[in-house]
Amino acid sequence: MRCSKCGATVEKGVTTSVTDTGECLVIVRNVPCYKCVECGMAAFKNDGVMAVNETLTISGKEYTFNASGELI
Repeated sequence: MRCSKCGATVEKGVTTSVTDTGECLVIVRNVPCYKCVECGMAAFKNDGVMAVNETLTISGKEYTFNASGELI
């Protein structure tokens, strides 16, 4: 498997997903991914997508995250 950014080899690993909701930071650690050995770019595996594809309620407000851990 090759990195979509630089074309180098990727390896199984874990990463940390950080999302700024505007009110707080949401940090999800140890998200399974494929990580580039050259540039460090992470691509989420299916189980990683499940780890960050969640809805979080903070102070009565709901936040939904996509497969990349970004707020949608």
